[in-house]
Amino acid sequence: MSILLSEDEQQIIDRYLEKYKISNKSRWLRETVLAFVHQKMEEDYPTLFGEHDMRR
Repeated sequence: MSILLSEDEQQIIDRYLEKYKISNKSRWLRETVLAFVHQKMEEDYPTLFGEHDMRR
């Protein structure tokens, strides 16, 4: 997989990585994207009851 970023987006990421002393950019990017996808999948997972019914 390849992605293209604008110069502004690249600068934002580079500043973040520098601030938090992250040296492996590809690992960080993979983990960040996969964590987001996993979280969304968990949120969207079908349940037997709706959220409103479960909060009663």
